[in-house]
Amino acid sequence: MSNAAQQAAVPALIPIAVCADDFGLEAGVDQAIVALAGQGRISATGCLVQAPNFAQSARALKGLPIDLGLHLNLTEPLGQTGLRLPLGQLLWRTYSGLIAKQAVAEQIETQLDLFEKHVGQVPDFIDGHLHVHQFPVVRELLLQAIQRRYSKKLPWIRDTRAGPMSAQLPVMQRLKAQLIGALGAASLVRQAQQLGIQSNRGFAGAYDFDRPHPAYESMLSAWLEQAASHMLFMVHPATQASSALAFGVDRIEEYRVLSSDAFATRLQQRGLQITRLSALLAHHAHKT
Repeated sequence: MSNAAQQAAVPALIPIAVCADDFGLEAGVDQAIVALAGQGRISATGCLVQAPNFAQSARALKGLPIDLGLHLNLTEPLGQTGLRLPLGQLLWRTYSGLIAKQAVAEQIETQLDLFEKHVGQVPDFIDGHLHVHQFPVVRELLLQAIQRRYSKKLPWIRDTRAGPMSAQLPVMQRLKAQLIGALGAASLVRQAQQLGIQSNRGFAGAYDFDRPHPAYESMLSAWLEQAASHMLFMVHPATQASSALAFGVDRIEEYRVLSSDAFATRLQQRGLQITRLSALLAHHAHKT
C-alpha cells in the first residue's frame, strides 16, 4: 500500500477546542489551567483581567500553546470600580434597554486595555463570564470595539448555542444548556459574521453547579460522544480552592478528570484532537 493510500485509510481526527474559563480568579485556578495547557488537555483560556492578582499571574501565560482571550466580566466585583450588576439585574437592564451604554463601553475598553497590557498581545478570542458577551447592548458595543481595535487580526467569539446533547444527561441540565444559548447567541453570531468575526460550531460543558448533578467524568463522556469538528467545550478546573471560591469542589473534580489518563484515552477512542480554534478558523478562512 502506498503512503497516500495508508494515510487515506486512517480516519482524520476530529478537531475540538477546550476552553478553561476564569484564569486570574484564584491561584488554584491558574495553576490548573497552566498545568492542563502543558498536558495538551485545553486549547484556550479566558482571562478575568480585573482580578486582584492578574498582573502577576498573567506571566504564567507566556509561551503556553493555547489561545488566550478576554473573559469579559460585568457581574463579579473583583475589588474593582465601574459597572457591576448581579446577573438577574444585568439581564433585565440589557433586555429592557435601560443599561447605561457608556458604562458598558467603558468596561469593555478597560478590560481589553488590561488584557493587552498584562498578556502582551491582542486577544485570540473574547467570551463572557456568565456569557454576558452575548446580551443585547453588550454584544453591539463589544463588536464595535473589536472592529475598531482589531480589524487587522479579528479574534473569534464564543457561540453558546448547545451542540447535540446525549439523552444520558439530566433533562434540567439539557434545558439549562439550551437556555444559555437562547440568551442572545444567535444575534451575536449573526452580527459577528457580518463583520468577518468567526465562532465555534456547537458548545458543551454547561451544568448546574448549584444542584445535584452526575459525576463530572460521566457528563464529560456524554458531551464527548456528541463532539463534532470546531465544537467548543467549556471547563472550570482548579488544583485547589479557597473557601471563597464558588463551586470549588466541582472545580477540583474537573481538574482531576481533565488531567487524568482516562480523559486522554477517551479522546483517543473517540478520534478527537484538542486544537486551538484560532488555528482551525484561520485554516478555514484560508481555504475559502
